[in-house]
Amino acid sequence: MNAPVTIKSANPYLSGNFAPVREESVFDNLPMTGEIPAGLRGALYRNGPNPQFEPHDPDHHWFFGDGMIHGFFVGDGKVSYRNAYVRTPKWELEHAAGKSLFGNFGNPMTSDPSAIGREGGVANTNIVWHAGRLLALEEGHQPTELDPVTLGTRGYVPYAGRANRFTAHPKIDPETGELVFFGYSVGDSATFFTDEIAYGVVNRDGKVTRLDIIKAPYCSMIHDFFVTKNHVAFPVLPLTGSLPRVMGGGPAFAWEPEKGSHVGMMRRDAGVETIRWFTTDPVYVFHPMNMWEDGGRMVADVMEYEQAPLFPNADGSPGKRCSAKLVRWTFDLSGNTDTIKREPLDDLAGEFPRLDERFAGLPYRHGYFAGNMKDDGRILFDCLAHIDVKTGKKSVYEFPRGDAPGEPVFVPRTADAAEGDGWLLTVVYRGAEDRSDLAVFDAGDVAKGPIGLAHLPRRVPFGFHGNWRPA
Repeated sequence: MNAPVTIKSANPYLSGNFAPVREESVFDNLPMTGEIPAGLRGALYRNGPNPQFEPHDPDHHWFFGDGMIHGFFVGDGKVSYRNAYVRTPKWELEHAAGKSLFGNFGNPMTSDPSAIGREGGVANTNIVWHAGRLLALEEGHQPTELDPVTLGTRGYVPYAGRANRFTAHPKIDPETGELVFFGYSVGDSATFFTDEIAYGVVNRDGKVTRLDIIKAPYCSMIHDFFVTKNHVAFPVLPLTGSLPRVMGGGPAFAWEPEKGSHVGMMRRDAGVETIRWFTTDPVYVFHPMNMWEDGGRMVADVMEYEQAPLFPNADGSPGKRCSAKLVRWTFDLSGNTDTIKREPLDDLAGEFPRLDERFAGLPYRHGYFAGNMKDDGRILFDCLAHIDVKTGKKSVYEFPRGDAPGEPVFVPRTADAAEGDGWLLTVVYRGAEDRSDLAVFDAGDVAKGPIGLAHLPRRVPFGFHGNWRPA
């Protein structure tokens, strides 16, 4: 284990629990409070940004830190932990140089000359288990395969082929086992900010069975998308990418509301020429909770922002601080309107919406998310929420002051358990102690609080997404 490193920085993404931990550690048999259920057997992997060196770009963005995986291995009521960097080509190049070389999102205007034209992938956003492979993901590069036990890096898996871009949020079809994916701003590794979207499918055995290219209304940061039993939809929302803007010294990605919001809808068994574009007011969504089919309508529950947070306006001025709320979007495929109907579902600010993944793309009832009861526009959370989307009933657990949960991940009690019968797992930062816990909740009684806690001797920095691999 390497010695801990403390970073002092005015950049908010390099201080507090956003600051990186540089050590790679193994902690066996963590001390516990309460009980870790004996039936909970497998591994929770959580990904997040963790810069290897002090960032080269003075305006370092949270989304561009090197990926670090935090693995919690659970069985027989015990929990062990290990973490490791994803050793991407960027990580290896900078490790050899002994310093950071890349600007935000590979910006050539703020990168070291030695990094121009080199692979700048960070693999820092999500991690999924599919077809016997553990894949670390971010939206600008191919998936990176990891060893599921040691977390060692095995290298790129070229699922996106000529598109070279693979989403951080592929969807696993619970009926076919297919991994459905997309990529935005596609092209070769030296191409920036195109208006093309890739759409692809990997079968349950890990073979790519489809890869097509779609023309979008403009270049947008498309963080996530929608997949149902028979349809796929691509949200092109006005957080735009622009190379001329970058070359003029402006932001790589910025809010341009005048471009409006567009969602392209297509049957999964149809050609890309059949895509139908729906529109609505300028809003932004990082993450949907779920989308499903209801006769001739497509219905999606999403965490909707008034405008994209964490990014500036096109002129470089600061963007508006705002929170996401749960909103239902309805697309009438059988009607004569291409306008998206939007209805608020809940007033609790939050992010990282999840569900029982066995119902992904299908009608569902139970959703979960990390909430912010202060509703102060920060991407920091103080509670976990369970919402019954059929009745609107909500159950909330508020953490002690100074503590902050991350994304909740649902694990079913058994493979054939009823929807929502299982556990909810999240990594919690304990502010007063400057360390973290793995918290396990009964998913049916979130308000009761954790039924089991595994205590780490140090903190897990705030990060993004995780998933469960059953034993």
